[in-house]
Amino acid sequence: MSLKLVFFICFFSSLVLGYADGNSEKYPIVVSTWPFVEAVRAAWRAADGRFSAVDAVVEGCSACEELRCDGTVGPGGSPDENGETTMDALIMNGVTMEVGAVAAMRYVKDGIRAARLVMQHTQHTLLVGEKASAFAIAMGLPGPTNLSSSESMEKWTKWKENGCQPNFWKNVVPRDGCGPYHLKSNTDLTEGEYFSSNLMGVVEPRSSLVGLHSHDTISMAVIDKMGHVAVGTSTNGATFKIPGRVGDGPIAGSSAYADDEVGACGATGDGDIMMRFLPCYQVVESMRQGMEPKHAAKDAISRIARRFPDFVGAVVAVNKNGVHAGACHGWTFQYSVRSPDMFDVEVFTVLP
Repeated sequence: MSLKLVFFICFFSSLVLGYADGNSEKYPIVVSTWPFVEAVRAAWRAADGRFSAVDAVVEGCSACEELRCDGTVGPGGSPDENGETTMDALIMNGVTMEVGAVAAMRYVKDGIRAARLVMQHTQHTLLVGEKASAFAIAMGLPGPTNLSSSESMEKWTKWKENGCQPNFWKNVVPRDGCGPYHLKSNTDLTEGEYFSSNLMGVVEPRSSLVGLHSHDTISMAVIDKMGHVAVGTSTNGATFKIPGRVGDGPIAGSSAYADDEVGACGATGDGDIMMRFLPCYQVVESMRQGMEPKHAAKDAISRIARRFPDFVGAVVAVNKNGVHAGACHGWTFQYSVRSPDMFDVEVFTVLP
């Protein structure tokens, strides 16, 4: 066999396997909010084993659900006002721009797998509540099952004993009790309260409602060996949320966004505020326009902070060159990365 023929065969093989552009040296890459190291390892094993970016995201987020990362992902955490735990999750394929998501899903613990089923087997993007549960069970996921735990019920009991404080209600009575709540009449508001809340747009501080262990999400991005991008999220939402509340976790462009031409973004924090700004869509579009990840992330966070100075949140960005960066406001943020030049997962700290 001639040397030229051997070279041609090797070159052709590299094209088929996706090596011709040097992707084998910089991919795969896994990036996740928070030091969820085992979740990143699970995603890395899948991606390094030539699974697709979508499959790797599912493996990583599913591992976090099983481990109940920080008590804010998976079953057994973040009870709502009724003491129940529900699931929000999303997955997005940056190649096709398809999205699948579930929100306020009861009785089914596998949030990210349910989200993938929505993406793969329906023409919808988001299913919610008990209908999402019925769909997931019909498609073969285990359930129905009680998603509460002894820890979540103990947390809920102490909250009830504390007069259901803090909570997410506003402009209702009783202000310092457990309800049932009803609207304040105009006679219940002083002239100053009415003016400030209705005309000046003053926002009540939320720092007592949102914190590191009360309101969190795993948001994971994977670039696989072929250079394809996917993102996913999973969370059991805000602790003591009003039943039926949906945060940013299952909202594409808010908690996560992926575009195969550009890169990806993941977000965590006060989803009720962040979803109003679609920070991850903003980050990816800024990178499309040429911004480096660190500048795109800072810009997205600063847009929110200008309007809501007390908000707590963070984003992490990664572009197709494998450059990653985070930005945060109101707390110290950490994110995890695994890439081919790392021996194991590395955790990066971002200061506000």
